[in-house]
Amino acid sequence: MPPDHDLDDYVDPYSPGHRHGGPLRVGLGGPVGSGKTALAAALCRTLSSEYDLAVVTNDIYTTEDADFLRRNAVLPDDRIEAVQTGCCPHTAIRDDITANLDAVELLESRHPGLELVLVESGGDNLTASFSYGLVDVQVFVVDVAGGDKVPRKGGPGVTASDLLVVNKTDLAPLVGADLGVMRRDADAVRGGKPTLLISLRVDPAATEVAEWVREQVRARALQEA
Repeated sequence: MPPDHDLDDYVDPYSPGHRHGGPLRVGLGGPVGSGKTALAAALCRTLSSEYDLAVVTNDIYTTEDADFLRRNAVLPDDRIEAVQTGCCPHTAIRDDITANLDAVELLESRHPGLELVLVESGGDNLTASFSYGLVDVQVFVVDVAGGDKVPRKGGPGVTASDLLVVNKTDLAPLVGADLGVMRRDADAVRGGKPTLLISLRVDPAATEVAEWVREQVRARALQEA
């Protein structure tokens, strides 16, 4: 804490809602195969006509997720930056966020009018969470194929994220997962924070998640006014 300041006056710069200026940064985290990159692609398609938008992806050794987004032309190539973490993905989004901050700053310098940046983590486990020095809000994505036990297993990703997304609901009958149980258990561990159950096959536009992101952009604009 800075000297000569009363404890009550100290504001943690890494706490939610205290980073000012620049685009809204939305973190997308979750286990391997949960659908983070597909969700990022859907949000880009849905929101790029409304906002000045860019994406940072994280992979351990490759640029696979960024390459996927470029191949699918969800944004111009110069709006997509890849970070190769070389370590567990949660380290680069929570512990040493330097590489991701550099990528965001590069996008901001390239596109001075940026309003929204999606920061997609590489696949990790239920402990994955973002530093609020890197993002303003964070979305955690799990999928039905992991079983309906996933929400009640908790972990910071499930319990502390600003939005929990339960993806691939169309697979529930095939894997014997009970969506009602997943909804109930998510509500029980999340303390009133929102949960959305979605299928990108049924709704490729990720309509509900996109609307949640719009709400965050509007709230950020009011905060900055």
